[in-house]
Amino acid sequence: MASISRRAALALPLAAPAMAQSAWPDKPIRIIVPFPPGQAADIFTRLVADQLSQRWPQRVVVENRGGGAGAPGMEAVARSAPDGYVLGAGTSGTIGILPSVLPRLPYEVERDFAAITNVVMVPLLLVAHPSFGTNDPREMAARVRARPGEVNIASAGPASSQHMATELLQLRTGMRFNIVHYRGSGPGMADLVAGTVPLMFDSVASALPQIQGGRVRAIAVATARRLPQLPEVPTIAETLSPGYEAAGWTGLVAPAGTPAEIVARVSADVGAILREEAMAARIIAMGAVPDPGTPAQFGAFVREEIAKWREVARAGNVRLEG
Repeated sequence: MASISRRAALALPLAAPAMAQSAWPDKPIRIIVPFPPGQAADIFTRLVADQLSQRWPQRVVVENRGGGAGAPGMEAVARSAPDGYVLGAGTSGTIGILPSVLPRLPYEVERDFAAITNVVMVPLLLVAHPSFGTNDPREMAARVRARPGEVNIASAGPASSQHMATELLQLRTGMRFNIVHYRGSGPGMADLVAGTVPLMFDSVASALPQIQGGRVRAIAVATARRLPQLPEVPTIAETLSPGYEAAGWTGLVAPAGTPAEIVARVSADVGAILREEAMAARIIAMGAVPDPGTPAQFGAFVREEIAKWREVARAGNVRLEG
Protein backbone atom coordinates (compact mmCIF):
# COMPACT_ATOMS: atom_id res chain seq x y z
CA MET A 1 0.00 0.00 0.00
CA ALA A 2 1.61 3.27 -1.14
CA SER A 3 0.50 5.08 1.97
CA ILE A 4 1.53 7.37 4.78
CA SER A 5 2.27 4.40 7.05
CA ARG A 6 2.72 0.65 6.59
CA ARG A 7 -0.18 -1.56 7.56
CA ALA A 8 0.01 -5.33 7.87
CA ALA A 9 -2.60 -6.99 10.04
CA LEU A 10 -5.95 -8.69 9.76
CA ALA A 11 -8.74 -7.24 7.67
CA LEU A 12 -12.08 -6.22 9.04
CA PRO A 13 -13.97 -9.49 9.45
CA LEU A 14 -16.12 -10.71 6.60
CA ALA A 15 -19.16 -12.82 7.18
CA ALA A 16 -18.96 -16.13 5.35
CA PRO A 17 -19.82 -15.10 1.78
CA ALA A 18 -22.00 -16.85 -0.71
CA MET A 19 -20.35 -17.42 -4.05
CA ALA A 20 -20.57 -14.37 -6.24
CA GLN A 21 -22.49 -14.75 -9.47
CA SER A 22 -20.14 -14.78 -12.42
CA ALA A 23 -22.36 -12.19 -14.14
CA TRP A 24 -21.57 -9.50 -11.59
CA PRO A 25 -22.13 -6.72 -12.27
CA ASP A 26 -25.33 -7.12 -14.27
CA LYS A 27 -26.94 -3.89 -13.05
CA PRO A 28 -25.67 -0.47 -11.95
CA ILE A 29 -23.62 -0.21 -8.75
CA ARG A 30 -24.25 2.58 -6.23
CA ILE A 31 -21.57 4.11 -4.04
CA ILE A 32 -23.13 5.96 -1.13
CA VAL A 33 -21.14 9.03 -0.09
CA PRO A 34 -22.33 10.10 3.38
CA PHE A 35 -21.80 13.81 2.70
CA PRO A 36 -23.18 16.48 0.35
CA PRO A 37 -21.68 16.96 -3.12
CA GLY A 38 -18.44 18.90 -3.35
CA GLN A 39 -16.68 17.63 -0.25
CA ALA A 40 -13.40 15.74 -0.57
CA ALA A 41 -14.98 12.30 -0.08
CA ASP A 42 -17.47 13.07 -2.85
CA ILE A 43 -14.88 14.48 -5.26
CA PHE A 44 -12.45 11.57 -5.02
CA THR A 45 -15.17 8.92 -4.98
CA ARG A 46 -16.60 10.37 -8.18
CA LEU A 47 -13.19 10.23 -9.85
CA VAL A 48 -12.99 6.52 -9.09
CA ALA A 49 -16.64 5.86 -9.98
CA ASP A 50 -16.20 7.46 -13.41
CA GLN A 51 -13.20 5.24 -14.15
CA LEU A 52 -14.95 2.10 -12.92
CA SER A 53 -17.90 2.90 -15.19
CA GLN A 54 -15.50 2.77 -18.13
CA ARG A 55 -14.01 -0.57 -17.03
CA TRP A 56 -17.17 -2.40 -16.06
CA PRO A 57 -20.22 -3.31 -18.19
CA GLN A 58 -22.47 -1.34 -15.83
CA ARG A 59 -22.44 2.24 -14.59
CA VAL A 60 -21.21 3.15 -11.13
CA VAL A 61 -23.40 5.88 -9.66
CA VAL A 62 -22.54 8.07 -6.69
CA GLU A 63 -25.41 8.76 -4.31
CA ASN A 64 -24.98 11.53 -1.72
CA ARG A 65 -26.66 11.11 1.66
CA GLY A 66 -25.48 13.98 3.82
CA GLY A 67 -26.28 14.90 7.41
CA GLY A 68 -25.62 13.57 10.87
CA ALA A 69 -21.81 13.74 10.55
CA GLY A 70 -22.08 11.02 7.90
CA ALA A 71 -23.60 8.41 10.20
CA PRO A 72 -26.98 8.03 8.40
CA GLY A 73 -25.28 7.48 5.06
CA MET A 74 -22.99 4.81 6.46
CA GLU A 75 -25.93 3.16 8.21
CA ALA A 76 -27.62 2.88 4.81
CA VAL A 77 -24.54 1.07 3.49
CA ALA A 78 -24.47 -1.29 6.46
CA ARG A 79 -28.16 -2.18 6.03
CA SER A 80 -27.91 -2.79 2.27
CA ALA A 81 -27.96 -6.25 0.71
CA PRO A 82 -24.44 -7.75 0.65
CA ASP A 83 -24.51 -8.46 -3.07
CA GLY A 84 -21.92 -6.01 -4.38
CA TYR A 85 -24.40 -3.50 -5.76
CA VAL A 86 -24.14 -1.02 -2.89
CA LEU A 87 -20.75 0.20 -1.70
CA GLY A 88 -19.87 3.02 0.66
CA ALA A 89 -17.29 5.77 0.91
CA GLY A 90 -15.93 5.21 4.40
CA THR A 91 -13.88 8.09 5.73
CA SER A 92 -11.57 9.06 8.55
CA GLY A 93 -14.58 10.64 10.22
CA THR A 94 -17.32 8.09 9.65
CA ILE A 95 -15.42 4.88 10.34
CA GLY A 96 -12.25 6.15 12.02
CA ILE A 97 -13.37 8.80 14.52
CA LEU A 98 -17.15 8.48 15.04
CA PRO A 99 -16.93 5.09 16.80
CA SER A 100 -15.17 6.85 19.68
CA VAL A 101 -17.10 10.13 19.86
CA LEU A 102 -20.73 9.39 18.98
CA PRO A 103 -22.46 7.46 21.79
CA ARG A 104 -25.31 6.03 19.69
CA LEU A 105 -23.59 5.29 16.41
CA PRO A 106 -26.07 3.23 14.34
CA TYR A 107 -23.44 0.80 13.04
CA GLU A 108 -20.42 -1.10 14.31
CA VAL A 109 -17.53 -0.68 11.92
CA GLU A 110 -15.81 -4.03 12.40
CA ARG A 111 -19.08 -5.96 12.40
CA ASP A 112 -21.07 -4.21 9.67
CA PHE A 113 -18.55 -3.46 6.92
CA ALA A 114 -16.15 -5.35 4.69
CA ALA A 115 -13.02 -3.35 3.91
CA ILE A 116 -12.23 -3.00 0.19
CA THR A 117 -9.42 -0.45 -0.24
CA ASN A 118 -8.41 3.01 0.77
CA VAL A 119 -8.67 5.50 -2.09
CA VAL A 120 -6.85 8.64 -0.96
CA MET A 121 -5.12 10.15 2.01
CA VAL A 122 -5.95 13.84 2.44
CA PRO A 123 -2.92 15.19 4.30
CA LEU A 124 -3.30 17.78 7.03
CA LEU A 125 -0.82 20.48 7.89
CA LEU A 126 -0.42 23.16 10.52
CA VAL A 127 -0.53 26.68 9.11
CA ALA A 128 -0.14 30.13 10.64
CA HIS A 129 -1.10 33.70 9.84
CA PRO A 130 2.03 35.69 8.87
CA SER A 131 1.56 37.88 11.94
CA PHE A 132 2.32 34.88 14.14
CA GLY A 133 5.91 35.65 13.25
CA THR A 134 7.38 32.19 12.65
CA ASN A 135 6.91 29.11 10.55
CA ASP A 136 9.44 27.08 12.52
CA PRO A 137 7.66 24.19 14.31
CA ARG A 138 9.97 24.22 17.34
CA GLU A 139 9.65 27.97 17.81
CA MET A 140 5.87 27.66 17.47
CA ALA A 141 5.87 24.98 20.17
CA ALA A 142 7.96 27.15 22.48
CA ARG A 143 5.52 30.02 22.11
CA VAL A 144 2.53 27.79 22.85
CA ARG A 145 4.23 26.25 25.88
CA ALA A 146 5.03 29.72 27.21
CA ARG A 147 1.31 30.58 27.16
CA PRO A 148 -0.53 27.29 27.85
CA GLY A 149 -4.19 27.40 26.83
CA GLU A 150 -3.95 30.94 25.47
CA VAL A 151 -2.90 30.55 21.82
CA ASN A 152 -5.98 30.15 19.61
CA ILE A 153 -6.11 27.43 16.96
CA ALA A 154 -9.01 27.05 14.55
CA SER A 155 -10.89 23.78 14.15
CA ALA A 156 -13.28 22.70 11.39
CA GLY A 157 -15.68 21.56 14.10
CA PRO A 158 -15.83 19.17 17.04
CA ALA A 159 -14.44 15.70 16.22
CA SER A 160 -13.38 16.78 12.72
CA SER A 161 -10.04 15.52 11.44
CA GLN A 162 -8.61 18.98 12.03
CA HIS A 163 -9.84 19.01 15.63
CA MET A 164 -8.55 15.52 16.33
CA ALA A 165 -5.16 16.39 14.83
CA THR A 166 -4.90 19.21 17.35
CA GLU A 167 -5.97 16.95 20.22
CA LEU A 168 -3.40 14.37 19.14
CA LEU A 169 -0.67 17.04 19.08
CA GLN A 170 -1.62 18.10 22.60
CA LEU A 171 -1.62 14.49 23.80
CA ARG A 172 1.77 13.69 22.28
CA THR A 173 3.62 16.92 23.14
CA GLY A 174 1.96 18.38 26.23
CA MET A 175 1.22 21.64 24.43
CA ARG A 176 -2.11 23.28 25.25
CA PHE A 177 -4.03 25.39 22.73
CA ASN A 178 -7.34 27.21 22.99
CA ILE A 179 -9.32 25.35 20.31
CA VAL A 180 -11.83 27.55 18.48
CA HIS A 181 -14.48 25.49 16.65
CA TYR A 182 -15.98 26.64 13.36
CA ARG A 183 -18.74 25.21 11.21
CA GLY A 184 -16.38 23.71 8.68
CA SER A 185 -12.92 24.31 7.32
CA GLY A 186 -13.92 27.27 5.13
CA PRO A 187 -14.97 29.67 7.92
CA GLY A 188 -11.93 28.69 9.97
CA MET A 189 -9.57 29.38 7.09
CA ALA A 190 -11.32 32.71 6.43
CA ASP A 191 -10.62 33.82 9.99
CA LEU A 192 -7.04 32.58 9.78
CA VAL A 193 -6.44 34.59 6.59
CA ALA A 194 -8.00 37.61 8.31
CA GLY A 195 -5.69 37.21 11.29
CA THR A 196 -8.54 36.57 13.75
CA VAL A 197 -6.88 33.28 14.77
CA PRO A 198 -3.15 32.65 14.41
CA LEU A 199 -3.04 28.89 13.82
CA MET A 200 -5.04 26.11 12.17
CA PHE A 201 -4.80 22.51 11.05
CA ASP A 202 -6.31 22.15 7.59
CA SER A 203 -6.09 19.92 4.57
CA VAL A 204 -3.37 20.52 2.03
CA ALA A 205 -6.09 20.80 -0.64
CA SER A 206 -7.72 23.70 1.19
CA ALA A 207 -4.60 25.43 2.49
CA LEU A 208 -2.32 25.18 -0.56
CA PRO A 209 -3.81 28.13 -2.49
CA GLN A 210 -3.52 30.30 0.63
CA ILE A 211 0.09 29.23 1.14
CA GLN A 212 0.97 29.90 -2.49
CA GLY A 213 -0.70 33.30 -2.26
CA GLY A 214 1.34 34.23 0.81
CA ARG A 215 -1.76 34.67 2.96
CA VAL A 216 -0.76 31.91 5.39
CA ARG A 217 2.49 30.12 6.19
CA ALA A 218 3.00 26.37 6.37
CA ILE A 219 4.56 25.25 9.65
CA ALA A 220 4.55 21.44 9.51
CA VAL A 221 2.72 18.60 7.81
CA ALA A 222 0.90 15.98 9.85
CA THR A 223 1.87 13.02 7.69
CA ALA A 224 4.73 10.66 8.48
CA ARG A 225 6.66 11.79 5.41
CA ARG A 226 7.03 15.11 3.63
CA LEU A 227 4.58 15.82 0.85
CA PRO A 228 5.25 16.15 -2.87
CA GLN A 229 3.17 19.33 -2.92
CA LEU A 230 5.29 20.98 -0.17
CA PRO A 231 8.65 19.17 -0.08
CA GLU A 232 10.37 21.93 1.90
CA VAL A 233 7.88 21.82 4.80
CA PRO A 234 8.98 19.52 7.64
CA THR A 235 6.75 16.98 9.34
CA ILE A 236 5.52 17.13 12.91
CA ALA A 237 7.06 13.69 13.37
CA GLU A 238 10.56 14.88 12.50
CA THR A 239 10.41 18.10 14.53
CA LEU A 240 8.04 17.76 17.49
CA SER A 241 6.67 14.26 18.04
CA PRO A 242 8.22 11.10 16.53
CA GLY A 243 5.50 8.85 15.15
CA TYR A 244 2.90 11.61 14.94
CA GLU A 245 0.50 11.12 12.04
CA ALA A 246 -2.94 12.54 11.29
CA ALA A 247 -4.76 12.74 7.98
CA GLY A 248 -8.16 12.66 6.45
CA TRP A 249 -8.86 9.74 4.16
CA THR A 250 -11.55 8.18 2.01
CA GLY A 251 -11.83 4.49 1.17
CA LEU A 252 -14.40 1.99 -0.02
CA VAL A 253 -16.34 -0.50 2.08
CA ALA A 254 -19.15 -2.93 1.39
CA PRO A 255 -21.84 -4.39 3.64
CA ALA A 256 -20.45 -7.27 5.70
CA GLY A 257 -21.09 -10.57 3.96
CA THR A 258 -20.44 -9.24 0.46
CA PRO A 259 -18.82 -12.10 -1.51
CA ALA A 260 -15.06 -12.07 -1.07
CA GLU A 261 -14.43 -12.37 -4.79
CA ILE A 262 -16.45 -9.20 -5.44
CA VAL A 263 -14.56 -7.36 -2.72
CA ALA A 264 -11.28 -8.53 -4.23
CA ARG A 265 -12.28 -7.49 -7.73
CA VAL A 266 -13.35 -4.00 -6.67
CA SER A 267 -10.13 -3.58 -4.70
CA ALA A 268 -7.97 -4.72 -7.61
CA ASP A 269 -9.73 -2.52 -10.17
CA VAL A 270 -9.68 0.57 -7.95
CA GLY A 271 -6.01 -0.09 -7.24
CA ALA A 272 -5.23 -0.28 -10.95
CA ILE A 273 -7.00 3.05 -11.51
CA LEU A 274 -5.16 4.80 -8.67
CA ARG A 275 -1.79 3.51 -9.89
CA GLU A 276 -2.25 5.00 -13.35
CA GLU A 277 0.24 7.82 -13.76
CA ALA A 278 -2.30 10.35 -15.04
CA MET A 279 -4.78 9.62 -12.27
CA ALA A 280 -2.10 9.75 -9.56
CA ALA A 281 -0.85 13.10 -10.88
CA ARG A 282 -4.40 14.46 -10.93
CA ILE A 283 -5.03 13.43 -7.32
CA ILE A 284 -1.71 14.89 -6.13
CA ALA A 285 -2.50 18.17 -7.91
CA MET A 286 -5.76 18.27 -5.93
CA GLY A 287 -3.85 18.06 -2.64
CA ALA A 288 -4.29 14.38 -1.85
CA VAL A 289 -2.22 11.19 -2.13
CA PRO A 290 -3.43 8.00 -3.89
CA ASP A 291 -3.48 5.15 -1.36
CA PRO A 292 -4.61 1.84 -2.88
CA GLY A 293 -4.17 -1.44 -1.05
CA THR A 294 -5.66 -4.84 -0.41
CA PRO A 295 -8.78 -5.44 1.69
CA ALA A 296 -6.54 -6.83 4.44
CA GLN A 297 -4.36 -3.73 4.44
CA PHE A 298 -7.30 -1.35 4.51
CA GLY A 299 -9.00 -3.35 7.24
CA ALA A 300 -5.87 -3.24 9.38
CA PHE A 301 -5.54 0.51 8.81
CA VAL A 302 -9.13 1.16 9.88
CA ARG A 303 -8.61 -0.80 13.07
CA GLU A 304 -5.45 1.19 13.81
CA GLU A 305 -7.29 4.46 13.20
CA ILE A 306 -10.15 3.50 15.52
CA ALA A 307 -7.68 2.61 18.28
CA LYS A 308 -5.69 5.83 17.83
CA TRP A 309 -8.67 8.16 17.85
CA ARG A 310 -10.27 6.32 20.76
CA GLU A 311 -7.18 7.18 22.83
CA VAL A 312 -7.30 10.80 21.68
CA ALA A 313 -11.05 11.14 22.31
CA ARG A 314 -10.66 9.84 25.85
CA ALA A 315 -7.71 12.11 26.63
CA GLY A 316 -9.45 15.20 25.22
CA ASN A 317 -12.96 14.23 26.39
CA VAL A 318 -14.21 14.63 22.82
CA ARG A 319 -17.90 13.73 22.42
CA LEU A 320 -20.62 14.54 19.91
CA GLU A 321 -24.30 14.75 20.75
CA GLY A 322 -26.48 12.15 19.10
